[in-house]
Amino acid sequence: MGLFINNRLIYLVISMVPAIFIIGCMDQYLSASVTDDERNIDIRPNIIFYLADDQDYTDYGFSGNEKVNTSAIDRLAKEGMVFSNTFTGQAICAPSRSQLFTGKYPIRNGTFANHTPTKPEIISVTKKMRQLGYEVVLAGKSHVKPANVYDWDQEWTSIPKAGVPRDYIPLEEIEEYFLTAEKPFVMFIASKYPHGKYFTVENPKSENLEFYPHDEHLKNNPDYISKRAGYYRSIQEDNTQLESVLNMVDRNLGDNTLFIYSSDHGVSGKFTVKDIGLKVPLVARWPGLIRANSHSEQLIHFTDVLPTFIEIAGGKPDKNLDGESFLPLLKGVNKPIHQYVYGVSTNQNIINTHVFPSRMIRDNRYKYIRNFNALDVLSENLTNRKSVNIFLRLGAEKHPDTAFEELYDLKSDPFEKINLIDAPHLQETVQRLKGELFSWMTKQGDFLDERMGNVPLLLSPTFKLDQNNPLRKNKLKPENLNILKEEDYLKIEHWLQKD
Repeated sequence: MGLFINNRLIYLVISMVPAIFIIGCMDQYLSASVTDDERNIDIRPNIIFYLADDQDYTDYGFSGNEKVNTSAIDRLAKEGMVFSNTFTGQAICAPSRSQLFTGKYPIRNGTFANHTPTKPEIISVTKKMRQLGYEVVLAGKSHVKPANVYDWDQEWTSIPKAGVPRDYIPLEEIEEYFLTAEKPFVMFIASKYPHGKYFTVENPKSENLEFYPHDEHLKNNPDYISKRAGYYRSIQEDNTQLESVLNMVDRNLGDNTLFIYSSDHGVSGKFTVKDIGLKVPLVARWPGLIRANSHSEQLIHFTDVLPTFIEIAGGKPDKNLDGESFLPLLKGVNKPIHQYVYGVSTNQNIINTHVFPSRMIRDNRYKYIRNFNALDVLSENLTNRKSVNIFLRLGAEKHPDTAFEELYDLKSDPFEKINLIDAPHLQETVQRLKGELFSWMTKQGDFLDERMGNVPLLLSPTFKLDQNNPLRKNKLKPENLNILKEEDYLKIEHWLQKD
């Protein structure tokens, strides 16, 4: 829609204007000032970003899984552009979302463990888009803090609904906003699906599920089949929610609306730096600008979302953001956005007590991973403090088959099964990727580097390694409880501040 005189009336007008004319006007507008108070017509688009929760990029009809119901997303794919190489920098909830909202990777923005805050000085999407004349709205799941960084113009939480395992997105509030908005807006609609707790499915059968190299060994496991069937049913429920939102958009907003669908990360690779965790679906529809049924294989990243929105709004993305605008791709210009994308894993959080940090870099074909506390280098990480060594050892022993270094050819091995780190013909590739990774880590201000014996324990009030938590899966032995001192930890100062 984008013309904010009267939402109901202007739909009739805009529907008679060719979309290509709107886009032509918008291109001219992108080079003009957005601070002219005398303007009474704003032709910039509304922007809606729908975010699913914990859904693998493989589990969509448009990506080849015909056993799961994703008809609404498949419709978007036919009406817009599918990005087949989109990544988040961390396969866990809060760190992934913080990248979308800040344009910065997890270490730089400060949210690199779940349930931890972003650095208080970060300027997020709320202030950046507000400065450009947009309202910024969150509907549904938040999972980010503090409030001074994420100061939404409006925010509606998820709504309890009978007979389903998770709360629903606030559909009534969303439609009311569509009808009454007086400014162009960015709205993040954050679903709680298909994240567990899943539906219960009666008599689940393996033949109704799709299996991949990472889980095909579980196709005869009754517990896994039951859980996976419930996950598919939860995907179907989210598809129902998305369908309702799309109908609202088509009914109330018209064509000049950019609609993006994604998932925060994959569930099968959660907490890891494998592609099944870091690779995410991304589908964008913008009638008249994005060519229907189109496709891009360019590497893009969640940190690119904010710069893209800023450019669409007529602003100039900050140079200190990690992301780059992919607006050219939306316009059909097939140009590289990144040569490399990066990922991090922390594993010191509420659910896990083990210390096993990882970093990864990948280009269009190869991926290099460094697992800093792998079992084969544990002896080099041990310190002169017995209590610290207990938790370093727990972390390394939790992953006995994971090597210190990994290299994968993603063209022939997309599920990362064959480690090529010692392949003679790929040593130049290893050195190139390793050099780029550590250069990036330095720029990010990472607490890890190439040195051995530099794996810290992280101190946060929300998860202490030597204390059990109701959500923690692996309970500590009594002799390992409350044995760490404050000086045993690396303090992340902004984690320790009160909201």
